[in-house]
Amino acid sequence: MSRTRSVADSAPGIHRRTVLAATGAVALSAGVGYALRPSDSQAATTTGTADAPVASSRKAPPAPLAPYTRGTTLASVSAPRGSSGYRRLGDGPGWERVVRDELAAPRSGRAGRRTALAAFVQLTDLHIIDAQHPLRLEYLRSTDVHAWRPHEALTVQGAIALVERINALRGAPVTGAPLHFAMTTGDNTDNNTRSELDWFLKVMSGGRITPNTGDPRHYEGVQNSGLKLYWQPDEAARDADKQAGFPHLDGFLAAAIREVRSPGLNLPWYSTVGNHDSMPLGCYASHGDSYLTEAAVGGKKLMSLSAAEAKKLQDAIKDAKDPAGVQYHQFLKTHARDMRSVTPDEKRAPFTPTEYLKAHLDPAYRGLGPAGHGYSSANLDAGTQYYAFRVADDVIGISLDTTNSAGHYQGSLGEGQLRWLERTLRDNKDSYAIVFSHHTSTSMDNTLPDPARPGERRVDGDELLALLGRHRNVLAWVNGHIHRNDITAHTGADGHSFWEISTASHVDFPQLARIIELVDNKDGTLSLFTTLVESSAPHRTDFADLSQTGLASLYRELSLNAPGASTELGGKARDRNTELLLKKGSTTRH
Repeated sequence: MSRTRSVADSAPGIHRRTVLAATGAVALSAGVGYALRPSDSQAATTTGTADAPVASSRKAPPAPLAPYTRGTTLASVSAPRGSSGYRRLGDGPGWERVVRDELAAPRSGRAGRRTALAAFVQLTDLHIIDAQHPLRLEYLRSTDVHAWRPHEALTVQGAIALVERINALRGAPVTGAPLHFAMTTGDNTDNNTRSELDWFLKVMSGGRITPNTGDPRHYEGVQNSGLKLYWQPDEAARDADKQAGFPHLDGFLAAAIREVRSPGLNLPWYSTVGNHDSMPLGCYASHGDSYLTEAAVGGKKLMSLSAAEAKKLQDAIKDAKDPAGVQYHQFLKTHARDMRSVTPDEKRAPFTPTEYLKAHLDPAYRGLGPAGHGYSSANLDAGTQYYAFRVADDVIGISLDTTNSAGHYQGSLGEGQLRWLERTLRDNKDSYAIVFSHHTSTSMDNTLPDPARPGERRVDGDELLALLGRHRNVLAWVNGHIHRNDITAHTGADGHSFWEISTASHVDFPQLARIIELVDNKDGTLSLFTTLVESSAPHRTDFADLSQTGLASLYRELSLNAPGASTELGGKARDRNTELLLKKGSTTRH
């Protein structure tokens, strides 16, 4: 049972070990079956010496006296005005912190004893979208209103505002400890497209971005198509969304594709891969299908489809009837004459897993590092996208690859990766472990044979839960994919417990990221504090403000009003701002 409690705690001491990771965590291994001594703070990777932390002229804001609420959802949350029609947003009351005691009882006086061990930020499901890409499935909206979002042209502006919010944080809200790093838990891109990958890496590491492909002079896509199925912001004509109250905004599309600038995160960041990063449309295993590549970079785009045909295609995707994309390939050929002309662009080509790794390792996208953002040349050599890294003397992070190159949007692990995970946890048994992945335990049921590793068994979420439950150093499994806040207590067969922390997407309302703090209560228990944050964009929008900041505000408000959108993705109070208690594992150092 969870209970609501006051957490007006006095500032705890900051553990000396939290300083280690504040300058950039250190690689432990790169997913090839090796691990370093858990006491090594500047150790070699499997193929060479780890890169030194990168100096930067960016200054992190000073840590406050803890605790603090400003800039978090503890202080204020965007709140809808009205209950029907197009709803505007404004300032709403913050969300309280809930103490969850399913796995350990809270003991009085722990706030005064508390010692900070680690603190980081999780971003997930940014879904940076090339909204004009020829292989998008907007036309499925004819059968399902969720299939296209009216705010999809503003994902870059929204993600930059989230980076700005994280940069403005004054440390960890409960402990005041420095934030060690940020971790993205997959679906960083939306359509496995080089343009989106470039924009994502510049959002995170800093740089100028022109969120436009095709014709450099103007937008070409469904939002200036004249089709009533989509919101036509620059046109006065009544489309389906305007009938629901969406505004007429002259100059919206021109503003959406203007150059913007991201400051980049002012702390090191790490990357975890998701199904939308791995496969076109997040579900098709193209395996180098030349036709799909030609369609992606070519000059034709399908924008409308009958509801019956859309339903047939959507069901094939949902039920994994065509994971290799063979039927989709034929579908595109069948509808070639129904397509509209757009400007071809090579930047829209899909990227391979190798290209994904090389882009992360590119010095142009390094920002504050670390080099590779968790990935290394060892990953390139082994063809893997999982790794471990040291967060602090007592804490390691483990990033998993739960995608399946056989296709379909659900996930699983290869048995080889499972064995690597078990070795990594065993070899670092004296360190607490935080596990990261894209998929959740309930969305790992895709056990189709992986063509990249023929003959290897695929492992589902239940088997992964069982493994994590056998290792007493595992404290949390942090993930995304389901686009909602959800926190679940798990207990293994031998009684060891840990928390699964799933965080909502930043493409769907309420567009959140999550700060996670690990503390030792010095009473035989640990606490994981979770605190949600919104982007820096003002809650209130101004339809006349089409600046970078104004568009970021509009991004949030449009996401609230997207047909089929639900405020319930924010989760219940017990899934948002929390204190999650755990008993200390007997095999973990004290």
